[in-house]
Amino acid sequence: MFKALLDEIDSYFRRDPALRSRLEVVLCYPGFHALLVHRVSHRLYRLGWLLAARFLAHIGRFLTGIEIHPGATIGRRLFIDHGMGIVIGETAEIGDDVTLYHGVTLGGTTWKQGKRHPTLQNDVVVGAGAKILGPVTVGEGGKVGSNAVVLRDVAPKVVVVGIPARVSQPSEETTRPEPFAAYGTPAAETPDPLTAALAAMSEQLATLTARVASLESSLADAAPQVDGLGREGADEKRQGRC
Repeated sequence: MFKALLDEIDSYFRRDPALRSRLEVVLCYPGFHALLVHRVSHRLYRLGWLLAARFLAHIGRFLTGIEIHPGATIGRRLFIDHGMGIVIGETAEIGDDVTLYHGVTLGGTTWKQGKRHPTLQNDVVVGAGAKILGPVTVGEGGKVGSNAVVLRDVAPKVVVVGIPARVSQPSEETTRPEPFAAYGTPAAETPDPLTAALAAMSEQLATLTARVASLESSLADAAPQVDGLGREGADEKRQGRC
């Protein structure tokens, strides 16, 4: 048990450059505190002591600002950075080496019993403010950008961004040796698919506008010739009547 606890603490060093010591994790990291409370409350929940489990989880929420239902299943070395405002639902499943930032919601979309919360497989990173809703699965190594809203399954090792979330690019893990991406976004130049679509539409609109202007110019040049022919025809008709 002590070895497992030490493993949890040491995992923080790989994902937080501001960390200086193990004691700092024990004393100053609310994500670590919330995880300790959850380990106990989840054990109580499994034993059928549901009220005691919920009450302990409620105390953990009060102390850390992180709400984890005691029924949620959490793997090893979960890293919760900052943590305030995180909500993890009852049937959520989280694999090993997952990273969650503040404001993340793993929520349900139905009141029916059964599996109704997300599953995050190993090595997933979820950026600040992201919402993953319903019994969807984020595949191993997947990354969810900050403030994204995920309503469908995410394939392994891809980055999704936007509302609703769309695939932006393969995860940096497939192209770079560095496996960790802060806030779920691998680089500042990561393209937003919606922004790219709007840019393409804007470019097409500019092209069409130029073509319309060219046609209008051609019609304006041809107009005097048409008017001249019209006047000549009218003069001929008047002469014929005379």
